Amino acid sequence: MNNNFVNQNAFPGTPLYNNNTAVPNQEIQQNFPDTVFEQSYIENILRLNRGKQVEVYASYPDSTEWRDKVFKGIIEQSGRDHLILSDPTTGEWYLILMIYVNYIKSNERIISSPEFYPNN
Repeated sequence: MNNNFVNQNAFPGTPLYNNNTAVPNQEIQQNFPDTVFEQSYIENILRLNRGKQVEVYASYPDSTEWRDKVFKGIIEQSGRDHLILSDPTTGEWYLILMIYVNYIKSNERIISSPEFYPNN
């Protein structure tokens, strides 16, 4: 197996291998000697916007009932493969797989990097 080809063309979130040990490749990126920055992946952006009201536009191509669906709620949690929303008007909670998400709309400014946090 050609490890050089595999390591150089890995998708984000796919572990790299070093001596048969998986090494995560999207956690952090070292830019300057004493400063560590997170890479800008959607789950990190969603975490920075936790607590904001959003609309999540998702498509389920194999479903006739839910071909296209809009979920409205507050961002509670996010991970590499999922997003958790709560809808305070209905009391419902949604666990949405990222693979189905087309885009996310917010009426507030979207924070995309920790340096945009107020009072930071």
